[in-house]
Amino acid sequence: MLTYTKPLPVYNAIDAPYWQALFQHELRMQKCSACDKIWFPPGSVCPKCLCEKYHWEKLKGTGKIWSWVVFHKLYIPSYSDDIPYNVAAVKLDEGPMLTSNIVQCSNDTIKCDMPVEIVFDDVTKEITLPVFRPSGKRSI
Repeated sequence: MLTYTKPLPVYNAIDAPYWQALFQHELRMQKCSACDKIWFPPGSVCPKCLCEKYHWEKLKGTGKIWSWVVFHKLYIPSYSDDIPYNVAAVKLDEGPMLTSNIVQCSNDTIKCDMPVEIVFDDVTKEITLPVFRPSGKRSI
């Protein structure tokens, strides 16, 4: 495995279950026990009703691209080999929005409302990142 040189998440007690689920190739987010809202980023209370009771719900990992941008200029040196690269806001079928990258397609084919599905990118022995590919696309 090559050394991963891009920024990595630093997580705490509140969001650790999210990162641990990704490491197990599952997408889990908090779901309120009172109003059933699923939310992201993780927090200690439901952002809709302020209930402190929740559980970590397993999500399908599917959604649609809500918006995206393609970076052509280098801002972070560790991304120099990736220029141009995309960053997308994915609206998950269950409601929350997740910022990630779209993989296994060219940047010029990305469009709003494009259906996507999660791919688990094991970037280190401890960290798995969520990225998305067009729905139905098979791994290469």
